[in-house]
Amino acid sequence: MPSGTVKWFDTEKGFGFLAGEDGDEVFVHASALEPGVTLRPGARVEFGVVDGRKGKQALSVTLLEPSTSVVKARRRPAEQMSPVVEDLIKLLDSVGSSLRAGRYPEDEKAAKTARLLRAVADQLDV
Repeated sequence: MPSGTVKWFDTEKGFGFLAGEDGDEVFVHASALEPGVTLRPGARVEFGVVDGRKGKQALSVTLLEPSTSVVKARRRPAEQMSPVVEDLIKLLDSVGSSLRAGRYPEDEKAAKTARLLRAVADQLDV
């Protein structure tokens, strides 16, 4: 089975091109990918090839090296996030007390809470 790298792939349009090890360009359509797989330039792939109407076309594309998530690489270690989450729970508890009393938190406190929630969510989400 031939292998190569992703030259480019447009997820919105659903197609792109692979560069085979032999130097040939091979068209790839999103239908040749496993569900949930996205191709990034430079990623190593293995694929079958057929001759299409306009040239070589890839079939059954398999990602050999899953690309590393930039977000995951920048995440804090879990041990460092534990106290942050515990402090966030205490902060949200105080916000909840205010809301139960029929009051929203002050604008400044609400804005800081929202920024903190977004920052923690970014660390948890990959």
